[in-house]
Amino acid sequence: MNFILIGAAGYIAPRHMEAIKSVNGHLIAAYDPFDSVGILDTYFPNCDFFTEFERLDRHVIKLQQKGVVIDYVSICSPNYLHDAHIRFGLRIGAKVICEKPLVLNTRNLKSLIDYERSLKGEVNCILQLRLHPEAIRLKKQFEVSSHSIIHFDYFTSRGKWYLHSWKGSSEKSGGIATNIGVHFFDFLIWIFGSVQNSTILESNDTEAKGVLELERAKIFWHLGIDINLIPKKLQNLGQRTYRRLLLGDAEFDFSNGFTELHNLSYERIISGNGFKMSETLPAINLVENIRK
Repeated sequence: MNFILIGAAGYIAPRHMEAIKSVNGHLIAAYDPFDSVGILDTYFPNCDFFTEFERLDRHVIKLQQKGVVIDYVSICSPNYLHDAHIRFGLRIGAKVICEKPLVLNTRNLKSLIDYERSLKGEVNCILQLRLHPEAIRLKKQFEVSSHSIIHFDYFTSRGKWYLHSWKGSSEKSGGIATNIGVHFFDFLIWIFGSVQNSTILESNDTEAKGVLELERAKIFWHLGIDINLIPKKLQNLGQRTYRRLLLGDAEFDFSNGFTELHNLSYERIISGNGFKMSETLPAINLVENIRK
């Protein structure tokens, strides 16, 4: 299988390179406007690389004229560019694998679903948290339970660079709730049912909290990128990420177990069991409303 990677210099790109290698794929071309992509040598040293999207587009046309089949386009670009890059992948006849959030608003998502259908294409979204062992255990335990009260915290510390990058721009990333929270909201909806009500208690560039009422749960959630939100005893151990779901006296720890989930995601996609665009609609709609 031949892959193209869009967003090769990003934080999450190495996970996709590892996943492509794990399914015996060949990364034949990669694109990023930034050229700090030496990581390619670790996985695919013969991969063609472009810093201009137009040159990648022309390269793809030449490959296809030579009979080269491009099976997948993997997208790790900034959130606000996902829409355009998904359309590129569909237009060249490839299947698409896209990082979360698929897009920033419901209107764009519905338009993409129509475009996918018109081209008889296939778009898969990375929702790796649904594959986490703790998430699967939680779903089995509570998807048919009575109404639950839940406290959910997710703190992933980021340096000063964060607010100066595209991630610090709500127009480009969707803000904290979208950029770091969307796949957690997705898995909560996946387990506890559709959104009944959502209240925002606090929202700024580095922190957000609110109350989310689902069919079978009332969830008090808290997201942030300030390291001071992480418990001191964990900070002292050098831990910079803290994920916790508290249901009564039962605590579900999601701080570990993420390293292999992209590989598993790719295995499912290759076997035809990826998560489709329509499955992301409830969470995209929720984070759009939180943002607005």
